[in-house]
Amino acid sequence: LRPRSPAVEHRRHVQPDRFQRRTANASHEPIGEIHTPFERPDGMPIQPASEESTQGTVVVNPAYEAGLADLDGFSHCILIYQFHAGDDAYSLRPTPFLDDTERGLFATRAPNRPNGIGLSIVGVESVEGRELTVSGIDVIDGTPLLDIKPFVPQFDAPTDSTPTIALALQPI
Repeated sequence: LRPRSPAVEHRRHVQPDRFQRRTANASHEPIGEIHTPFERPDGMPIQPASEESTQGTVVVNPAYEAGLADLDGFSHCILIYQFHAGDDAYSLRPTPFLDDTERGLFATRAPNRPNGIGLSIVGVESVEGRELTVSGIDVIDGTPLLDIKPFVPQFDAPTDSTPTIALALQPI
């Protein structure tokens, strides 16, 4: 790590107050809803990679229909959504799926989180009007959609990434 200049160090200490003021009333309005065959977490795939054939439909609100243009030119997209079916309780030291050791929350894919925001990389099957048909979906039916981003492997899949040892040893 490079040493920080005094100017950068000063900004670093000033920023948190500015950040807190800007985000004190942060909220996100859903732009649509995700429909899947899963009514409850029981029986739902843990991650999209574990069940690539499961299809779902993303329906965006009418005001966002034009935003789906050209998405069918991508093989995959990233769905950002609000966890809505669980409670608000979370642990800062959960035991992740496929692991038997407590880990720091931010080093896990645990669904119970401080802000309940999830993401899934799914296959783009088709776009028709306000509907996006996807494959490899792993969310509960009726999940509020916050955003959609195209998946671009050159930007979104680092070639030098390393999962935890526990995940690296387990087949998905």
